[in-house]
Amino acid sequence: MAACAESQRDNNSGGAGGANDTFVFAGSDNPVSLDPAFASDGESFRISRNIFEGLVSTKPGTTELEPLLAESWTSAPDGKSHTFQLRKGVKFQDGTDFNAAAVCANFDRWANWKGLNQNENISYYYGKLFQGFKNPEAGAGQTIYDSCNAKSDSEVTINLNKPFAAFIDAMTLPAFAMQSPTAMEKWNADDVQGDAKDPRFSSYSTDHPTGTGPFKFNRWDRGQQVVLDRNEEYWGDKAKVSKAVVRIISDPKARTQELEAGNIDGYDLVAPADVQTLKDKGLQVMQRQPFTIFYLAFNQANPALQDKRVREAISYAIDKDALVKQSLPEGTKTAIEFMPDNVVGYNPGVTDYKYDPEKAKQLLKEAGQENLTLKFAYPTSVSRPYMPTPENSFVTIKGQLEQVGIKVEPVTAKWNPDYTDLVRKQDGVTKRDIHFLGWTGDYNDPDNFVGVFFGKKGLEWGFDNPELFKALQDARQLPTKEAQAEAYKKINEQIAEFIPGVPLAHPAPSLAFGKGVKGYTPSPVNDEVWNNVTVER
Repeated sequence: MAACAESQRDNNSGGAGGANDTFVFAGSDNPVSLDPAFASDGESFRISRNIFEGLVSTKPGTTELEPLLAESWTSAPDGKSHTFQLRKGVKFQDGTDFNAAAVCANFDRWANWKGLNQNENISYYYGKLFQGFKNPEAGAGQTIYDSCNAKSDSEVTINLNKPFAAFIDAMTLPAFAMQSPTAMEKWNADDVQGDAKDPRFSSYSTDHPTGTGPFKFNRWDRGQQVVLDRNEEYWGDKAKVSKAVVRIISDPKARTQELEAGNIDGYDLVAPADVQTLKDKGLQVMQRQPFTIFYLAFNQANPALQDKRVREAISYAIDKDALVKQSLPEGTKTAIEFMPDNVVGYNPGVTDYKYDPEKAKQLLKEAGQENLTLKFAYPTSVSRPYMPTPENSFVTIKGQLEQVGIKVEPVTAKWNPDYTDLVRKQDGVTKRDIHFLGWTGDYNDPDNFVGVFFGKKGLEWGFDNPELFKALQDARQLPTKEAQAEAYKKINEQIAEFIPGVPLAHPAPSLAFGKGVKGYTPSPVNDEVWNNVTVER
């Protein structure tokens, strides 16, 4: 295995610098799609952030906003229009000019998707944050996007039908990165009638993704690696390495072994048990600030879970401290709500269901569910920032549920697309009753957590709560952070009382690197671009 990996490194390095001219990073799974508009997973976004750029970015290592393709911006007092002054002289990697017309082409593309492209599991971020499409089909709502006005090549205004308080923050998401209109048209990015049948796997996505970033796409060897080349025409600081390779290594132990052997330069999602071993061998371990939530979701399509007493009983049955100790990394905090404590609107006083197995048993008895059996879904062969060892976490929670008399039937699936389809698509509704999932915050806004989870009726949770949906809709449109803070504190209590699931923990993800890797800055929102990375061996 090591010899093969070394051979891959040699073949991919190129340039006078040899192997030192290539940065090899291990991802935990295949990216789902290299068209970031159709992605919602971290492995896709890891690559997207190096190929594509958005109008706005974050300062390295923080959640603070900074300019990217837009040099500056202003927002109207009513929050319904936002004007961007664009960086001049930027070109997409196919030579197409980046300008206001290209910005409008991207916004209009998202808003006018049809058919399968409106599916929640495909256009996840646009559907969630813009709440629908210009011509919504069954299950999709009407978009809050109104129009895009290219006032000149370097000035563009985005008009909304109603305020979206975190609109500028949302523009930091890879899902809203700027893509070449020429390349998307040439390679049928939105075509679901061709061979792919699914836009996530279009010819554009798999072979021709085209942005403005410091690296450009070379090739995707499915199940093995994605190879990126330095963009020699990049407008900003050109990459210090000529190639970046993301190798797919799903087994956490194998990632550790490959780093120790020198076959990779770094990897994410270090298993908690490996941290000290890596440090003892002189390797670098870096930790992101926790900006995550790991939760156990209840599927209320199951009639038993429609009884609040049952949801409450499961909450009391879980010992979060034991979960953190047994399966989550150092620095992890237990959770009492579905967002971290550094987000506006966090409420330290929400109703908290502290570990109490006897109370859980009593509630199950009152509900007539003393013989309850639940299908418990969790992903296999994957690590996520909020869930580094799902199998270990499953074992811990399964044991706690069984202690209060709940029988557990495990339901497993590989991560993408099988597991995400299982918890978000119609054909997965009857296959699971409870499941693990979580979230790494994309930007510092409460709507990016609780609004994404509970902003409207969805297949993952299976409940209809118009009062909660309205509260979230109203809160995201408030004009100031101060007003939002009070509104979201009330919403977090409303969620805690309703109990859609159990917020388990806020894990602190770790990354590991070889001794000679420099210039990598961990980001709490995973906004990590590799143009400043160097490798010495």
